Amino acid sequence: MIRLAFFQNDLGMGGIQRSLVNLLRNLDYSRFSVDLYLAEKTEFWTCDFPKDLTIRYLKPVPRLCSFLPFEAALRRIRFDFPPGVTYDLAVDFNSYQCACAVGALTVPARRRVMWIHNDVRVKLENEWKYRLLWSLFRGKFRYYDGFVPVSRALIEPFQTMSGVKDKPFTVIRNYIDVGEIRRKMAEEPEDLELDEGCLNLVTLGRLCHQKGYDIMLKVFAEAHKKRPDLRLYLIGDGPERAALETLAHDLDVYEEVVFLGGRPNPFCYMARMDGFVSTSRYEGQPLNLMEAMAVGLPLYCSKNLEKYTEGLRGYEDLTSALVSAQKQEKHPHDLAAYNRRILEGLAALAGDGGTSDQAV
Repeated sequence: MIRLAFFQNDLGMGGIQRSLVNLLRNLDYSRFSVDLYLAEKTEFWTCDFPKDLTIRYLKPVPRLCSFLPFEAALRRIRFDFPPGVTYDLAVDFNSYQCACAVGALTVPARRRVMWIHNDVRVKLENEWKYRLLWSLFRGKFRYYDGFVPVSRALIEPFQTMSGVKDKPFTVIRNYIDVGEIRRKMAEEPEDLELDEGCLNLVTLGRLCHQKGYDIMLKVFAEAHKKRPDLRLYLIGDGPERAALETLAHDLDVYEEVVFLGGRPNPFCYMARMDGFVSTSRYEGQPLNLMEAMAVGLPLYCSKNLEKYTEGLRGYEDLTSALVSAQKQEKHPHDLAAYNRRILEGLAALAGDGGTSDQAV
């Protein structure tokens, strides 16, 4: 039995949380013994975890510790862990929060790794808050035994920006819970009125700068001038919602753009749409694109996203792609081989003889 400890801040709305929930629901618990350590009790996703998963909560960390250089925080924070337990692998799945890093680095474990969820070079260019956090927590990187990027495209930016080049990097992509997606696709959506005579497009994600919804609205507005039958549905919420609603007004497409807000079941909405749109400024490996593939939606994505998703075709001219888009028969992907490689990669990382996807 391989013992794993995952450290995550919370189970609130977000792709990192969703990725972790998917993974933990689908592990083989006859092979793994898993403890999930959470710093907060916030929940958004329906977390019907297997009964064999143990959830533990870390004691609260003074907020001041998040604004200290990591070595100083590491000296000040002490957590209590189950006596007599040593994990084969401790995972900082969050990669941002101080409590998750301290937990993964101080719990008794034979090996410690940190997941990498984003292209840190572009993130540092785009977000001043992240630049501040990076300056404070970059000292933690030297304590890990290895790193787990969710796509190969994340390795070089992380190595360059962190200076860490002497540790192994193992690519393990985001698990997609296809079974759950199929079940939820069959449910009836609430508050959804579709004009079947229109080409109905959808997007899914947190309404924040990274996801580039301001770019998407401008592309959509240009396409709508030539295709009045286009409609766009945004599933998700976040700090930029009010600004995006204002932008939709300013672009004169507010009647054609529907802000659905956060939905615990986005898949029953996606299943009734004609295409999925993404214009993220950067990603790690886009969870929402893989979920759209599982639903069977045609993908209309900006060219920059190709490097984060194997086999993805992006568009240099996304406006023209939307103008020429047509309704198509849906072809859902089962992603069975894709998900199998993820579970084998985790087993290999934990030393259980599996096959890792990509190791550097």
